[in-house]
Amino acid sequence: MIVSLCMIAYNEVDAIDGLFGDIALQEYPHNKIEIVFVDSMSTDGTYEKMERFKNTDYGFRDVKIVRCPKRNQAYSWNEALMVFTGDVVIRVDAHARIPRNFISRNVYNLRIGEDVVGGGRPNISSNVSSWKLTLLAAEDSLFGSSIAGYRRPSTEKEYMDSLFHAAYRREVIQKVGGFNVELGRTEDNEFHYRIRQAGYKMCCCPDIISYQHSRNTLKHMVKQKYGNGKWIGLTLSQCPGCLSYFHFAPFLFVMALAVSIVMAVFGFGLPLKVLLVLYGMFDFVNSVSCCTLKNIHWQFLLLPLIFPLLHVAYGIGTIVGLIEIPFWQRKIKNSDYQQRIDEVKHKVAENTELRWRDGKL
Repeated sequence: MIVSLCMIAYNEVDAIDGLFGDIALQEYPHNKIEIVFVDSMSTDGTYEKMERFKNTDYGFRDVKIVRCPKRNQAYSWNEALMVFTGDVVIRVDAHARIPRNFISRNVYNLRIGEDVVGGGRPNISSNVSSWKLTLLAAEDSLFGSSIAGYRRPSTEKEYMDSLFHAAYRREVIQKVGGFNVELGRTEDNEFHYRIRQAGYKMCCCPDIISYQHSRNTLKHMVKQKYGNGKWIGLTLSQCPGCLSYFHFAPFLFVMALAVSIVMAVFGFGLPLKVLLVLYGMFDFVNSVSCCTLKNIHWQFLLLPLIFPLLHVAYGIGTIVGLIEIPFWQRKIKNSDYQQRIDEVKHKVAENTELRWRDGKL
């Protein structure tokens, strides 16, 4: 199988060195690996690092660099899907690390019959410090991040609604097309929803693993949660089927908190007390569970404050997203996002036909 490993980046000069080293060390035959980098017009030297990687002879089948004028993840991923030529396309984030057998294990699981595969994707922290380990503990916790199964290593094969750093057979992309460019943060949820609707299963395999760098500051983590929540709210109006009830848990908590506070102001404080006691119990239990990890530090005592901050940021983001739905819908009313989804589908079909004609399939 020819594998196209794709990565997009914008101003990631400090993050990509580790990933580039991991790519160079892949045990899968390099003459069967095509690398596709998409640079969203970086200004910090990211593009130049991509060029240096391309000009270094690692023996890869090909190394392509595409410049995307828009700083939009969906646009950038579509650019990668428009040019890949492999039997398999693997999506890897710029903030990722992958083991030497990452590509080979993906290929193995596709060869035994799966259409889309991935594996556990736990978080890691760069430039380790006690504070960053505290943030990592919050991000790794079910209470602090999400219940998505792919965030943690799997012990057996399991079919899921979504995967991260997934590998897709060419035919899957040819059938469902590209990403919805009007979505941010949730473009993968909607993309995977269409894949499931097309009849394909997404398999999380225990022998596949990759790693994602967590945010290194509380400010960036809160900003990320707010953005995630906002796009959950907006996406509800366009593709409710690609979301789960759990995406709205922080929203429900913030709404319940707001209503309880109003009721307390008018002299009925019992709901607020009950809510705070219940939440406090969950907060305490999950904070203690984080302290069962190795290398705990005194900053872990701040976890009971970090968790509600993340939840409130996410919940407020969802409220803002829901409020902005009418304005956002007017903005995308005349959008050509469906055309762009289909453009990818047609381009992959065209490239497939060329490969058949050239005897490469």
